[in-house]
Amino acid sequence: MLQTQAIDRVAIERVVRQIVLRQLGGEPATNGAPHGPNLVCSVSARHCHLTDEHVEKLFGPGRTLTPMKDLYQDGYFAAEETVMVVGPRKRMLPSVRVLGPTRPESQVELAFTDAISLGVPAPVRASGNVKGAPGCVLIGPHGAVELQQGVIRAERHVHMGPADAEYYGVKDKDRMKLRVQSGSCTVVFEDLLVRVGEGIKLEVHLDTDEGNACDLDHAEKVELLPQNGCRCG
Repeated sequence: MLQTQAIDRVAIERVVRQIVLRQLGGEPATNGAPHGPNLVCSVSARHCHLTDEHVEKLFGPGRTLTPMKDLYQDGYFAAEETVMVVGPRKRMLPSVRVLGPTRPESQVELAFTDAISLGVPAPVRASGNVKGAPGCVLIGPHGAVELQQGVIRAERHVHMGPADAEYYGVKDKDRMKLRVQSGSCTVVFEDLLVRVGEGIKLEVHLDTDEGNACDLDHAEKVELLPQNGCRCG
């Protein structure tokens, strides 16, 4: 009788990436292997996360978020819905995208210049860590919600699955460096937070200020480095 063995999804994706990169002549791995993990670096523009309760208060009873565009990570999406974010002295950001799915606690994630424009001293935090962060008012087409806390600047971070964490020799909540080479401009970001989870694709998140500073749109090479400055892998 044949016995089947469950194959780890992350391992499958890693093998497929290696085959595709080999066929396309991808970059060699930094550790001397034929090809390394497929590192994606994304700019995370200002956005907010909402609870189910706040979705109904802002958009109407019985309303749920309407997916507009899938994000790189499976199961996550940019919603059709947007909200106005109002800070102190009536300063506002008129159209801030809501991301789904919903969360246990609502929060707003801004870049530094966004926070200045809104007039909120948003602290740099890992997403979800909103305790003691400034609040704001969210306004939707149906109603408004006053957040007592929840406005943050999401710290730069890298998502990865267990296989990628093993490749780079890191674990959850470790710190790394990100080196971005764009033409004659090379920028190194330090203290990149490592976030490891099952079924997660390798992806770095920078905010819009950081993406513009390193000219990420024209990057020729992006690589992860350990915090001590030696090359990973």
